[in-house]
Amino acid sequence: MAHEIELKLALDTRAAALLRGHHLLVGATAACRQLRNTYFDTPDGVLEASGIALRLRYDGQRHIQTLKTRGQSAGGLSRRGEWEWELSAPALDINLLDGLPTLAGLNRQQLSRLSAIFTTDFQRETWLLESPGATIEAALDQGEIYSDQAAHRINICELELELKRGEASALLDLAEKLAEQVPVRPSDTSKAARGNALRGKPWQLPPPSAPLQRALVALDALNDTGQPQWFIQARKALDRLAESADAGISRPAAALREGLDHAAHLPDWSLHCGQQALRLVRQLADRSHNCQINQG
Repeated sequence: MAHEIELKLALDTRAAALLRGHHLLVGATAACRQLRNTYFDTPDGVLEASGIALRLRYDGQRHIQTLKTRGQSAGGLSRRGEWEWELSAPALDINLLDGLPTLAGLNRQQLSRLSAIFTTDFQRETWLLESPGATIEAALDQGEIYSDQAAHRINICELELELKRGEASALLDLAEKLAEQVPVRPSDTSKAARGNALRGKPWQLPPPSAPLQRALVALDALNDTGQPQWFIQARKALDRLAESADAGISRPAAALREGLDHAAHLPDWSLHCGQQALRLVRQLADRSHNCQINQG
């Protein structure tokens, strides 16, 4: 098992063009490939309920089976367990799942009921970025998510920054530098969660005790559905954060809420508030880290 640490950023197609021209990426070698991922679950959604994503990927040359846990996520910065196997045939191999601790509650009969539920099909451009303290893979994904059970499709346009070496703070360092020129916003929703919502599963917001994460997921839901209820939920979550007794948290949260009120659409909010949202992610991450140290 490996542990994946990444930061996800949402953007639109115009911002993607700006990203390719950013000076940090222009000097790096880009690789491009088409990825097709089929996700699996039981008819009653056992894996989804357990926070597990199981997929079969074809990258033009190899078939790869991957299982990911929900792990810990905050403000788009996530840490989760990941198991990966290269297959000799384009078919799910449930034998590889036997004995995994994260699937300890599932029996063989449940695993035998796994079937395809939705597909993600996208082009991935990657750049490997080196610095003295870290190595980061930047992956720009553009494509769509679709399901035979859904009447429509949703677009994919996101940047994943995955830490290969170094400290997680390097991801935020890079994201803030990119946000100086590219309208991006932290996103806390995986492709798997978006695919399940596309199939009619209800969006699940984080608890009110995690207001920034709750706001970001609500904005992801607003992006995919266009339903105003998610705008309201995002604003309420930022309201809660703005009530913090810590001025270093309350002031930027209030600014993000005000920016949301005045934004004509999400890309506009990303343009004016993306950098500030990333700084707030960092502040909350630093406070959480310090709290853990003090309690330890």
